[in-house]
Amino acid sequence: MSLRVLPTDIDVLRHMNNGVYFSIMDLGRMDLLIRSGGWKKLSAKGYYPVMANETISFRKSLNLWTKFDLETRVVGYDAKGVYVEQRFVVGGEIYAQAMTRARFLKRSGGTVSLEDLLETIGWDESHPVLPDWVQEWVDSVALPASRAEAPSVWN
Repeated sequence: MSLRVLPTDIDVLRHMNNGVYFSIMDLGRMDLLIRSGGWKKLSAKGYYPVMANETISFRKSLNLWTKFDLETRVVGYDAKGVYVEQRFVVGGEIYAQAMTRARFLKRSGGTVSLEDLLETIGWDESHPVLPDWVQEWVDSVALPASRAEAPSVWN
């Protein structure tokens, strides 16, 4: 997606606000789902994505009116979710890069299984092996399951 930094995107330091990156990344993932035909199939079954993890690294600031491209690609998937990498690029140069993990839920309640997800979107490729760095990221950002206890205690 080709976009431009707008006045509503900037913060008091006159560059794109860090929270705006995440909102724009949502648009990029939806764009990918829609263009691939996956969104129509998923929504017909009452399935929808939610973010489980997002990590971003900033390299250079995106300033007001700067034109940039948002690159979005699926890195792989496993039983825990679909892993999507996204980059903010200006003139072929990476300004920021993010890794995300999405889960898919059912409007009727519950989580969509990996098998149902793959069947619904027609993804018949062999199970991809996640790059080592993605698996390390998954392990390092994991929180306890939503039904498990997760007390807020600073060590």
